[in-house]
Amino acid sequence: MNALEKQLIGRISKSGPISIADYMAECLLHPEHGYYATRDPLGVDGDFTTAPEISQMFGEMLGLCLAKAWMDQGAPSPFALAELGPGRGTLMADILRATKGVPGFHAAAKLHLVEASPVLRTRQIERLAPHTVTHHDSIGSLPDAPVFLVANEFFDALPIRQYQRDGDGWRECQVGLGDDALTMGLTAPLPVPTLADRLADTQDGDVVEICAPAQGVMSKLASFIDTHGGAALIIDYGDWRSIGDTFQALKNHTPVSVLDTPGQADLTAHVDFEALARAAAPLTAHQMTPQGVFLERLGITARAQALADRLSGDALNSHITAHRRLTHPDEMGTLFKVLGLTRADSPDLPGLHRNQ
Repeated sequence: MNALEKQLIGRISKSGPISIADYMAECLLHPEHGYYATRDPLGVDGDFTTAPEISQMFGEMLGLCLAKAWMDQGAPSPFALAELGPGRGTLMADILRATKGVPGFHAAAKLHLVEASPVLRTRQIERLAPHTVTHHDSIGSLPDAPVFLVANEFFDALPIRQYQRDGDGWRECQVGLGDDALTMGLTAPLPVPTLADRLADTQDGDVVEICAPAQGVMSKLASFIDTHGGAALIIDYGDWRSIGDTFQALKNHTPVSVLDTPGQADLTAHVDFEALARAAAPLTAHQMTPQGVFLERLGITARAQALADRLSGDALNSHITAHRRLTHPDEMGTLFKVLGLTRADSPDLPGLHRNQ
């Protein structure tokens, strides 16, 4: 039993079961024992690998997409080139490299990164030097300027609340105690007004997840873009509407129980893209698009072929594998989705189509 688990057991013993949202927040963000506060979770030596760590092509495609959107909106200067949850800074580094030749883009761009982890903030500064980086604890402190933003695997780590359908009501899933150990349980039936519309498409026993922090982030982002202009690309795993228990933990690239070793495993849940789009009103949400389709529309295969011409042997095989992993339907190509956001009067984002 680790230190955070002891603290959680003590808290629950004293005050009763806690929501999954509270549990996730403690496990991920506890200042002393939280997952993101204490480690670099990425790569072979970490617990998971994101698309930017797989291949430079991912960031290059996103960078050119944002640069084209910037030009289509009149090349505003200055503007905030922003990222939510930037990891090691790999994605932003690839975006900056791909856009280096876009006239005026770098001169106008000011880097703003929303990052909670002190460990990763240090990595980002090192990776993005000599560019000046401004870090933010939350999206609310971004500057009053046009914002061109990317968020890759950011929303899946935000705390969720989980509800199980019970007749015409719901029971909330909670973390409690059983035999002096952490265990999952349910509250008594209770009304959940925000899920009133879900009675039409769920049955007894179905699970629905709500991520209030995600909706808050999207609302603030929408306010920035609606007021000042810009665009956002949201890339994550999930689907258009939440259904089913997707709360999960990953440690050493292997699924583990969400209650094992609190603070020492990555906790995530699938993203509800419909809820994100609704929270982004009055912005226009482009059609949610599978990652593989989006990257193909942007020309990733042509870029892969150009890079392949310089490679051979193991390097070439790794490159081919990376392209497949990013785009193939059996890999990340379908599981991950892309949601684009702009003002209604802005042109379409490259690789995406507006909802009709």
